[in-house]
Amino acid sequence: MTEATTPVSAAALRSALAWLAAALVAALVLWRLVPEAAPESGVPWPFSAGLLLILALAARSVQRTAALDGPRWLGSATAALFGLWVVYFWQVSVLLYDVPRVLLPAPSFILQSLLERWEVLAGDFVQTVLKAVVVGWLLGCGLGFGVGVAIDRAPFLQRGLLPLASLTSTVPLVAVAPIAVMWFGFEWPSKAAVVVLMTFFPMLVSTLAGLQAAGKLERELMQTYAASYGRTLLDLRLPTAMPFLFSALKVNATLALIGAIVAEFFGSPTQGLGFRISTEAARMNMALVWSAIVVAAVTGSVAYALLVQLERRVAFWHPSVRSAR
Repeated sequence: MTEATTPVSAAALRSALAWLAAALVAALVLWRLVPEAAPESGVPWPFSAGLLLILALAARSVQRTAALDGPRWLGSATAALFGLWVVYFWQVSVLLYDVPRVLLPAPSFILQSLLERWEVLAGDFVQTVLKAVVVGWLLGCGLGFGVGVAIDRAPFLQRGLLPLASLTSTVPLVAVAPIAVMWFGFEWPSKAAVVVLMTFFPMLVSTLAGLQAAGKLERELMQTYAASYGRTLLDLRLPTAMPFLFSALKVNATLALIGAIVAEFFGSPTQGLGFRISTEAARMNMALVWSAIVVAAVTGSVAYALLVQLERRVAFWHPSVRSAR
């Protein structure tokens, strides 16, 4: 059953739409008046004043939209509205104040580079995400979960394995990446090895915390039924640990992407998001650098959103998930 949603207040909706309409009208007017090239004498003060006015109207429109109490999609709409305003002010400010492309290219130039070089970026996506990140994330999370269950099953392992596992989280990434390249070569397995090292410990800690989250009364009840460790693990402790496991999966999804990209800085073939960022930055082709960053950011956001949706289906009974519905 789906929970009933609170209807949106008509007065609050009209207020939010009014502020948004005022901000959009002012933004369109300024957009039409912005010169293609910044004047040599400097930006006239009416443009700066108009930009500040639009900023105030935009902030008010986002505030009013965020204050609406209603369906869950309003939260996504607020985030999308905020992102669109950020892109607008980025574009207008860069053009109005003639910011060099080497320092900060306009979103239009980034989009143009993204469309023109999409084949190259698609190959980089396959090399970095579909190979290194996915494989490393699965292996690292699976290994952390398995070691966590082993430590929980045999507490004496906690004295030996847990300190060694915590040691892996303190090793600097910039020190591990060159070693991984020497061991596994320049292809994606070396980046996947770095991702495994980065994602192992967060999953291990979350697994141990989740397995200990089951209540004492529930565990004693399973003991009175003469349930084995495996049965107690499957029927009680793993379901209770699901929110902890999904928290680690979501954190590791972003860590894996960061680790793979940084690892490609220290040696990679002629493909990969990290390789593209480092080589194009050396060529001062910042539009393509930002295009690769956009691909990585969108990939991380989509992966996080998919894991959130999966968590809502698997751990729908948990209070933290129910409160977010």
